[in-house]
Amino acid sequence: MPIPATDASVGRSLLRDDVYRRLRDAIVDGTLAPGEQLRDLDLAAWLGVSRTPVREALLRLAQGGLVLAHPGRSTIVSPLDSRDVRDARDVVAAMHEVAARESVAALTPAHLEQMRAANTRFATAVEAGDVEAALAADDELHGVLVRLAGNHALETVLEQFTPVIRRAEMLRFGSIDGRASVSQHDELIRLCAAGDAEAVAAIAYDTWHSLPSGTVPPGDEA
Repeated sequence: MPIPATDASVGRSLLRDDVYRRLRDAIVDGTLAPGEQLRDLDLAAWLGVSRTPVREALLRLAQGGLVLAHPGRSTIVSPLDSRDVRDARDVVAAMHEVAARESVAALTPAHLEQMRAANTRFATAVEAGDVEAALAADDELHGVLVRLAGNHALETVLEQFTPVIRRAEMLRFGSIDGRASVSQHDELIRLCAAGDAEAVAAIAYDTWHSLPSGTVPPGDEA
């Protein structure tokens, strides 16, 4: 689809990370569709920034597999490819496994309550078909363990590769599989409360690794 005509300006002082996140989210939610050509001048005008942070953001997005850059030709939004989803899924699942194992001992009752509240919002969003709210609640729930782990390298890897599987999850959370995730979250929280680090690590891995790599929209397969 064309770049939206609506004014998305967020100010000239927008940081590079904000430009990256804005473009990343537009790709994940389908505003910028698979195969769409990305022109830095058009994107800069849309965001109300100079071309430099846009170019830097596109380089980061290429490293994470969300865009394909062809030097001297064009940059496009990557097709939603099953192999890319599978590779990213394996890495993300492994990182959440590590985060869970490292963080369980530091969990407090307040952390557990935050996770329960996030799962309640997740379940409500899934039933309502609100994919954006479901993803936000899912991020909050798993983010408790990631933040407690305090592993900057792990967080960097998740920042790079989680968006690749988010496009597939946009489909999943509108289906019966999304509702099944509520039960997985409940079990994760129960094991966290019991302090069983190895069991928590195992279910954290399974929760992310259970996303079918073949779940891509018809016609988007590379």
